[in-house]
Amino acid sequence: MQNTFIRRSVLILSVCLLTACSTLERKAAVPASDLSRAQIAGLPSSRYLIATTAGINNFVDDVKTMNQRLSKQGLDSKSRYLSLSGGGDNGAFGAGLLVGWSDNGSRPEFNLVTGISTGALIAPFAYLGKEYDPVLREVYTQTKPSDIFKSRGFLSGFFGDGLADTTPLYQLISKQITPDFLQKVANEYNKKGRWLLIGTTNIDAGTPVIWNMGQIASVGTPESLELFRKILLASASIPAAFPPVMFDFMIDGKEFQEMHVDGGASTQVFLYPSAAAARAKEIGVKRITDRQAYIIRNARLDVDWQQTERRTLSIASRAISQLIQAQGLGDLYRIYNITQDDKVGFNLAYIGADFNYPHVEEFDTKYMQALFDYGYQRAKKGYEWNKYPPGYRKSIEADTEVKPELLNSPTPSKKKLK
Repeated sequence: MQNTFIRRSVLILSVCLLTACSTLERKAAVPASDLSRAQIAGLPSSRYLIATTAGINNFVDDVKTMNQRLSKQGLDSKSRYLSLSGGGDNGAFGAGLLVGWSDNGSRPEFNLVTGISTGALIAPFAYLGKEYDPVLREVYTQTKPSDIFKSRGFLSGFFGDGLADTTPLYQLISKQITPDFLQKVANEYNKKGRWLLIGTTNIDAGTPVIWNMGQIASVGTPESLELFRKILLASASIPAAFPPVMFDFMIDGKEFQEMHVDGGASTQVFLYPSAAAARAKEIGVKRITDRQAYIIRNARLDVDWQQTERRTLSIASRAISQLIQAQGLGDLYRIYNITQDDKVGFNLAYIGADFNYPHVEEFDTKYMQALFDYGYQRAKKGYEWNKYPPGYRKSIEADTEVKPELLNSPTPSKKKLK
């Protein structure tokens, strides 16, 4: 996420490798052969292992079942999708953009909302609409580092499972995700067929997991409420910086655990798997013609130049930051290809190179306030969504002379949001 956390994580990893530090106790991990059979006690299957054919089929079957159930009422004539990426306190950009979009009067109701990491924390409120804009404004303009984590001493972090304690973040999540909130999510899912999907990473299996939050909310028990909260926490739990979240599963009456961390360990942003679209066509899932996807990348996409110290940790930290940047760009190209193959409109927002407010620390309140306002002002005026990923050749008109500098910069859409 942020460079300071990355540097500290690299330091602890390096020392652990040198000293073979001990590990904390945990239950046995779910065996690879039983991942699809594992169930959380008392709760129905509510997640999709999208790296597997079975997981894709389960997802598409649930979509088909939902559509069939709602077909008597008639499906919407158009669909709008929203994808919210990771980015730590850069989530203030996405939060500000959504609130500004509401105040512009053109923000649609989304049929699908997906979230990763900080995007996962935004997603439930974006899903329920502008009624929760005040929550987004408060969280992303008033939050302090102490509202997110408590730093552990070096030895505690070194011999524990993370540099910081995220109890404050769980308390912040719990304050907003109440039984009443869960009921509202369940109503939108069951009555309108709207989907809320959150991504985490099963670090035991090394695979991404997508959770159907509407299905979880529909259970309506204290256990489902706790699971809903824990999934949001897991999606935002940066490996080594924050502790992982442990989920208890049952298989043939035996107890197991899965260790889940930040969804960003698998992908920075997701829409839906391309294999799911292909499967939907195969089994005759009804397709809506007018579909638009809005992707909010809570990060800058321009080159972040800085002179790197000639030290092992500095070099490793810088390399990890660049890997995350490259992963995020790759995700945007992947989503673009999915939308083109599936005939869905592509609309991209991200932090522009013109935003240069100083960033002092993780969850820097003043930085988040400035970034929230940056996103808010652009959306309120009518955000100019980019129609292609950065550097994509088709962003340049075919009859226009190609200039080398254009190949490395995004081309903004001339059409404003309507």
